[in-house]
Amino acid sequence: MRVLLVEDDLQIGQSLLRALKDADYSVDWVRDGIAGRDALANAEYTVVLLDLGLPGLSGIELLKASRAAGNAVPVLILTARDDLDSRVQGLDVGADDYLLKPFDVPELLARIRAVLRRKAGYASSRLGDDSLALDLDKRTLTCNGATTVLSAREFALMLAFLERPGTILSREQLEDRLYGWGKEVESNAVDVLIHSVRKKFGVSVIRNVRGLGWTVMLGDADKGQA
Repeated sequence: MRVLLVEDDLQIGQSLLRALKDADYSVDWVRDGIAGRDALANAEYTVVLLDLGLPGLSGIELLKASRAAGNAVPVLILTARDDLDSRVQGLDVGADDYLLKPFDVPELLARIRAVLRRKAGYASSRLGDDSLALDLDKRTLTCNGATTVLSAREFALMLAFLERPGTILSREQLEDRLYGWGKEVESNAVDVLIHSVRKKFGVSVIRNVRGLGWTVMLGDADKGQA
């Protein structure tokens, strides 16, 4: 999963970068609000971790601009501001959650999982249905009764599909979701990843849509052709 970290404090940013990478997230880190705004305008992220006290453009201003532009990416505010007014303002302008510094990494990861499942419209950590379900906590995929732990990239791929089941995602959209800045992406990287998931669960788990990309259909994992 690709995360945008907008944090100006060097020590905190480096610590979060290490923790998120250890949890198999692909992270783009910027240290001011203007860079954060540009990143959101030019890439698709799974979630944004946003500090409020940023140079150039405050976190609140960045969040307002993002929501005004129609960007619905989940945003988790990370800040030392513990006053009620700051918390209320952040949530009212479009944040999905609010975490006060200092915090423990396991809580941050749990809150990321929570905002992702809410975005996808699920109350539990499982996205999907009885035929196909992705567990955000255990990072497993269950397909027609068979459950397997996914690699980090396989998990990110299936999350992109199951956040919006039935939506056709192009190669470019999937590359944008799976890989961060500075990552060399081979032309067949997405194909190799899809082949890996199909090898574990069958070719019909991810459907080709000729000339457009791929999609995942719920209630349909055991039917159809690749």
